[in-house]
Amino acid sequence: MERYRSCVFWWGAFFVSAVVPDHSRVGGMVPGIFKLTMLCKFCDVQPSSCNGTGTCQANCSITSICPDPDEVCVAIWRRNEGNYTVETMCHLPSKPLYGLRLENYNSTTCNMKEQESNTGPIYMCSCREEECNENLVFHHSMGPGTIETPMVSVILVSLLPLLVLAVLVAAFFYWYRIQQRRKVNEWEKKKPLKRKGPKGALDCSDACAIMMDDDRSDSSSTHANSLNHNTEPLPLELDLQVGKGRFAEVYKAKLRQSSSEQFQTVAVKIFPYEEYASWKNEKDIFSDIDLKHENVLHFLTAEDRKAEKQYWLITAYHPRGNLQEYLTHHLISWEDLQRLGGSLARGVAHLHSDHTPCGRPKVPIVHRDLKSSNILVKNDFTCCLCDFGLGLRLDNSLSVDDLANSGQVGTARYMAPEVLESRINLENIESFKQTDVYSMALVLWEMTSRCNAIGEVKDYEPPFGSKVREHPCVESMKDNVLRDRGRPEIPNGWTKHPGVALVCATISECWDHDPEARLTAQCVVERFMEMDDELDKLSTRSSSEEKIPEDCSVSVSDDK
Repeated sequence: MERYRSCVFWWGAFFVSAVVPDHSRVGGMVPGIFKLTMLCKFCDVQPSSCNGTGTCQANCSITSICPDPDEVCVAIWRRNEGNYTVETMCHLPSKPLYGLRLENYNSTTCNMKEQESNTGPIYMCSCREEECNENLVFHHSMGPGTIETPMVSVILVSLLPLLVLAVLVAAFFYWYRIQQRRKVNEWEKKKPLKRKGPKGALDCSDACAIMMDDDRSDSSSTHANSLNHNTEPLPLELDLQVGKGRFAEVYKAKLRQSSSEQFQTVAVKIFPYEEYASWKNEKDIFSDIDLKHENVLHFLTAEDRKAEKQYWLITAYHPRGNLQEYLTHHLISWEDLQRLGGSLARGVAHLHSDHTPCGRPKVPIVHRDLKSSNILVKNDFTCCLCDFGLGLRLDNSLSVDDLANSGQVGTARYMAPEVLESRINLENIESFKQTDVYSMALVLWEMTSRCNAIGEVKDYEPPFGSKVREHPCVESMKDNVLRDRGRPEIPNGWTKHPGVALVCATISECWDHDPEARLTAQCVVERFMEMDDELDKLSTRSSSEEKIPEDCSVSVSDDK
């Protein structure tokens, strides 16, 4: 009997962002209507040139949408033997950070204050203004030979008349140029239009037309990171190889800063020239500004390295490696399972969504090769998706023929039944999303199998374990998944922990044989968000009298 699941989304925040102009957002609020979440800089600890004097920038290239509307922006500056670091994040004022409570967090500027944390002396600031933790304000000098703040104020006051004079002079020259431009335009209108010069060169009117055409052209690529427009290769120094796939090799590398001896650690994915199609597909997906999300690998730039006959993708580097490697060598706690599983679901839901968290329209994307080796573990024990070489943008311009020609792609072990059978419903793009949900369920099973909350934990095994070969073919997986309706085993011992039982119920609903009966990625996100509340309910609930509703709410099932 078919089982259907439905999600009811609350679109209030999306409606507000669609009807209220951007200038009405002040400090993360829409006056008189809804409270919106903050936009804050969000970078792990990174080297900084900020020496703790005056005002300087965090130089964080990642902007995050705070998950909680009450969170504020925070920046932390540290000094260690002449080296400086900056860390930026979102944080709830009601919760301690490094053993400290946030102060003056309703300020619109990030005013640094020295405090003694449980990790040593730090300088910390908090504020409630979009991306306000990018500009760090130090009211007292932190090093020798610097000017104290009162003296700086005196100097600024002394220079004020000169600044006013400079502004007036600039305004006069601007007005003069406008007047001259108007006279030239009036003269051009009076004389006959000349399209070509004596040698066929374009005159000024043609150049203007070309500029206007450029302005009207598709500008989606211009929103990508500014590094994308470099004509020269970046100053990269390859270190050691950290991964290898079917199409490319991945290296840890050092990106030299242009004006200092400092460097940033990045990852470089190198494709040989014959894998141009895979490189271009991944580059095109990464270049979409709407893809940016804390649970999607941060993209820096793409390069055509003609000298080496290679194509490069440069991205953020995460030293913990991919999820498969991490689970092979580490056990995880119940809290880790919640954090890793919830962040994985958020990343997939963002790919599949037709709007950004801010409410801006977005083209849905399907990954089509979700597996634990294509998911990275960040330092905060959350997941981020990577390797979009087989990704597909579900653009409205795609026809049924285009979708049919996209092929049977992915890794056989993680393929959904309908992919193995080549029977995806091409009339409904949601069918492609549900193949990702199936693969995500197998990854959630991998996480659960290495969680110490299940009791006895065995050595890591991929889904289906020894039932198939190390690299099974499609035909072998058809026997297991289609003919035998097989899925990885969920032992009874796993469900003794109430939280793990809820995760297992979600897994079972995500790998249902019927694609339409599977949960959506957004439903899985809501499951993980509601899990703590549901555990409280289970502790006080009678054994079988209360029925759990069949939507996105968490349900425990014995099926499959």
